Amino acid sequence: MAVVLARVDNRLIHGQVLEAWVPHVRADYIVVVDDGVAADPFRKQLMTAVVPQNLQVEIVSLAGVGAFCQRHVDQNNALLILFSTPTMALQAYERGMRFSQLNLGNMHAADGKVSLSCTLSVDAADMQVLDQLAALGVEISAQCIPTDRCRGWNLQSHCLGC
Repeated sequence: MAVVLARVDNRLIHGQVLEAWVPHVRADYIVVVDDGVAADPFRKQLMTAVVPQNLQVEIVSLAGVGAFCQRHVDQNNALLILFSTPTMALQAYERGMRFSQLNLGNMHAADGKVSLSCTLSVDAADMQVLDQLAALGVEISAQCIPTDRCRGWNLQSHCLGC
């Protein structure tokens, strides 16, 4: 199992992922880790319907992460993993889904969140989770598409590109 990209993007599977990231990292397997989508057959069907047939796709709940990792431990797939939130990423990591880097792609604005960029808004809980991941050795960065400048997460100042 080779993770070629782990990404937080609350849109999950969408055009930027399919048209820019999949070819850039040469992924052949997309994994969505999201309890809400995994529990909703209609959302699962919508999400998998947009994926080209040459890509495998699997949508798993947090509870299913361990089993997914066990099934794929000896496989040579190039995995692109999508999480809807940093918390999902941390919980999947804690359940055995290991990745050395986490790309922040899109986190919608909401009450109580501050904007780090035009596509990333975080609250205190998000920053704490990102700090936890960084403390575990995960390199955090923000990049909407591969041609954008990659900005790293600064653990001390809780900002990108500082």
